[in-house]
Amino acid sequence: MAASNAMQAIHDAIHEDAPGEELAALPLPETMRACVIRKEDEHVFDGVPEEEQDPSRTLHLDEVPIPPLGPGEALIAPMASALNYNTVWSARFAPVSTFRFLERFGRSSELGARHDLDYHILGSDAAGVVLRTGPGVTQWKPGDRVVVHCNYVDLEHAAGHMDSMLDPDQRIWGFETNFGALADISMVKANQLLPMPDHLDWEEAASLGLVLATAYRMLVSPNGAQMKQGDVVLIWGGTGGLGGFACQLVLNGGGVPVAVVSSEAKAEQLRAIGVEHIIDRKAEGYRFIDDEDNIDESELRRFGKRIRELVGQDPDIVFEHPGRTTFPASVYVCKRGGIVVTCASTTGYNHVYDNRVLWMRLKRIIGSHFANYAEAWEANRLVDLGMLQPILTETFPLADIGQAALKMHRNEHTGKLGVLVGAREEGLGVRNTAQRTQLEDRIKLFRELA
Repeated sequence: MAASNAMQAIHDAIHEDAPGEELAALPLPETMRACVIRKEDEHVFDGVPEEEQDPSRTLHLDEVPIPPLGPGEALIAPMASALNYNTVWSARFAPVSTFRFLERFGRSSELGARHDLDYHILGSDAAGVVLRTGPGVTQWKPGDRVVVHCNYVDLEHAAGHMDSMLDPDQRIWGFETNFGALADISMVKANQLLPMPDHLDWEEAASLGLVLATAYRMLVSPNGAQMKQGDVVLIWGGTGGLGGFACQLVLNGGGVPVAVVSSEAKAEQLRAIGVEHIIDRKAEGYRFIDDEDNIDESELRRFGKRIRELVGQDPDIVFEHPGRTTFPASVYVCKRGGIVVTCASTTGYNHVYDNRVLWMRLKRIIGSHFANYAEAWEANRLVDLGMLQPILTETFPLADIGQAALKMHRNEHTGKLGVLVGAREEGLGVRNTAQRTQLEDRIKLFRELA
């Protein structure tokens, strides 16, 4: 059977909600569509200014072999995926080429060597259906509808058994490993799988994993800020993928969100979901650091005063991810003994801040990177209960992944950008129509945070 025909038969069976036994009996194709970067393109942006680099130049839709299946692994058919900044970084081969990750993985073991190829299948979020399971997999079977989280780890090291994110061989699937979500068939660890919330469609479910679990660990987990009721939390980018989930988690947990946005329209959308305290950074004209890394302390004081005007105190927690342009303000405005929790640096990795403000006022900075399986599972459970809603704002076909990546690179998006992979169109995959109807208005509200 031709590869396209075999894949079409699999997609047809999934759309018809065929039983797992029927799906398991269908032959797998030998090759498949996949969004890849190619090793031969590694130096295409050498000497090109970052703002002029176009990730659509290096993202290719190729026909490649299906991933090999090993012990403790599963092959899934992604119905949808979602875009993250790591795909943009991979497409730009910056700050480091992701082929360095694959080469290092390839040297680790025979199984790791499978990942070291001259192409890299991208994508760290997925919702789909299990097609095959490898030896040792007992909790999942063909036909199971799943969401995939991106913590790829074997847990052979002792350090990972208290928290798998501390395992020295922990990797981010689809970024530091091959065989990611932007393909007809993906290869995952069985311990990456979560049950798909039945009231969501494919692209909504696919938009959850990376940013939701990251926000959960940062704010709620004992590995993060351990937010408690009444905590004031400053949230940068309140309508983005990370910030939008942070706002929901703070509201659900009895905290007080202070959200920073870039327009009055975004402020209005946050008010509609219950966020009362909002700072429009563009309207108020904050600039904390100049191009020569000089901090403007008067701007830090002005920003801190604005927060106190809104909520009467300095933030207990600062939810930090923009990095260079915001970090000096995050450290400054955080209350004495408070916490700055950071997971990214989308505006630059080199942070400048006044360390006296940190040590003399007993503040803490916590580095946070994605989430372990238990944290991802708990965050997904909150979605299943209807307590958290997706923040999907736009969906692209797989063929237009370059356009989506360019939009993200230029920061022209809000919320999550979805990608249809196996799904024929948007809105498919909902099973629990009663819960969907009950939550429809709330889901729509969050999908309009754009």
